Amino acid sequence: MQSPEVTVIMVSYNTRDLTLMAIETLFQNAGNVSFRLVVWDNASHDGSADAIAARFPDVELIRSDDNIGFSRANNAVADAATTPWLLLLNPDTETYPKAVENILAFGKAHPEAGITGGRTVFPDGSLNIASCWNTMTVWSLFCSATGLAKVFVNSPFFNHEGIGGWKRDTARHVDVVVGCFMLVPTALWRELGGFSPRYFMYGEEHDLCLRAAHLGYRPMITPDAQIMHLVGAATAKREDKVVSLMRAKVTLIRDHWSGWRVQAGIALLWLWIANRRLGSALKALFSGKQDDKARWKVIWAKRHEWLQGY
Repeated sequence: MQSPEVTVIMVSYNTRDLTLMAIETLFQNAGNVSFRLVVWDNASHDGSADAIAARFPDVELIRSDDNIGFSRANNAVADAATTPWLLLLNPDTETYPKAVENILAFGKAHPEAGITGGRTVFPDGSLNIASCWNTMTVWSLFCSATGLAKVFVNSPFFNHEGIGGWKRDTARHVDVVVGCFMLVPTALWRELGGFSPRYFMYGEEHDLCLRAAHLGYRPMITPDAQIMHLVGAATAKREDKVVSLMRAKVTLIRDHWSGWRVQAGIALLWLWIANRRLGSALKALFSGKQDDKARWKVIWAKRHEWLQGY
């Protein structure tokens, strides 16, 4: 048997049916590439581990006694990897034809990237922009807080973080490759020390890419490697996801910004949520729909939690 070039790491948490489909489509569509798959189950309580073991008995399955988070789980698998490449793949994904073969070929052709990602779509085939982002700036947070990024969503000036107007249909450098589909040379991963365990969920790939940039790498996206990604399937409540995202953003600002920008950035995050809280209340007043109001009320009430970061 050919020695595997890639260790594919899949961290599962309460996504049984999605994880089974993710594994199935990975084996069907990876392409001409030799890989080993390691699935780390983060103490799921929906029978994920048993279902994986029954349907895919040859897959390397690690049953964690506790939910140690996305970062630490990936680190644990990567620490034991002996392949030259690592590929992080979320359990709420479906691999499209030759996606792994193509992303590996692209990574080899662009060593200056260091970290490489692909193109993601929703189940209906429409673009899911969340395969990559630009990093936060004071300007981008101002645009988010004031709604400019949403109003001018296709503008790269006002929607800087979302790289507005780009359909992810060309190869280009980006600031952040998202961990749902991320290829990294094992040597670089270890040079960076993997994910920072401080980031329990969200923000870990942002931090990793920024640290790679400090070493001179420029992460890239290729449209030739495509997957379907649902986004956030392991987080049941939207408000819990937003709270975790905000905690991650606060931590990123404190870890990578300096001087006056730190307080300005955190203040803009506060303003962003305050405006969403106010806007949802006004919307409920005129429409009678209370769901958004209740959700943003919870997120606002937890501001002292997420303002502390991780």
